[in-house]
Amino acid sequence: MPEPEPFEAANVQGTLHRPDHPNGDAIALTHGAGSNSNAPLLVRLAGAFADRGYLVLRYDLPFRQQRPKGSPFPAGQARDREGIAEAVAALGKLAPGRVFAAGHSYGGRQSAMAAAERPGLAAGLLLLSYPLHPPKQPEKKRTSSFPDLRTPALFVHGTADPFGSVEELREAMALIPARTDLLVVDRAGHDLKRAGEMAEEILGRLVVLVR
Repeated sequence: MPEPEPFEAANVQGTLHRPDHPNGDAIALTHGAGSNSNAPLLVRLAGAFADRGYLVLRYDLPFRQQRPKGSPFPAGQARDREGIAEAVAALGKLAPGRVFAAGHSYGGRQSAMAAAERPGLAAGLLLLSYPLHPPKQPEKKRTSSFPDLRTPALFVHGTADPFGSVEELREAMALIPARTDLLVVDRAGHDLKRAGEMAEEILGRLVVLVR
């Protein structure tokens, strides 16, 4: 597989992983609130996805392009969603097939919200450790966009994630009118480290979901 290469387009910055044997599909993969596109989970998944034929873009959200450290500000979330749409569009120019929007934690939440706002944004969503609510605050559900989400979504979630239990997530997923699936990772926390070993299963679930 070729070495990952820097990628820049209009308002998009990241790293592109080109497969040796492309299948025509692509995955736009972004990070959580306290991280960036070089997060170990993203690097590992991007390489594994590319090994299986997918063109993968690991990219930084607009808030991270503006500041190398720190969490996103609530006022900037709409701009982050625009950045997701721009990244998916830029990747779509390089891949003739489907483009999936994927993200860890905050990046996954904003990807889901962007897809709810823009039907047809992506062929499917890969939501890693969706932050259902702040730790120890289960009453503050982050599901307001779920009833408007009509893009198939695969959730990958650890049983030890403080941002929402598997049971809470299953209940929330029932609000989504699109097809959904949940891949549970036993004993994994919010960092979802073990997901890097599960690329084959993740992709298999995702492909079935969007058929």
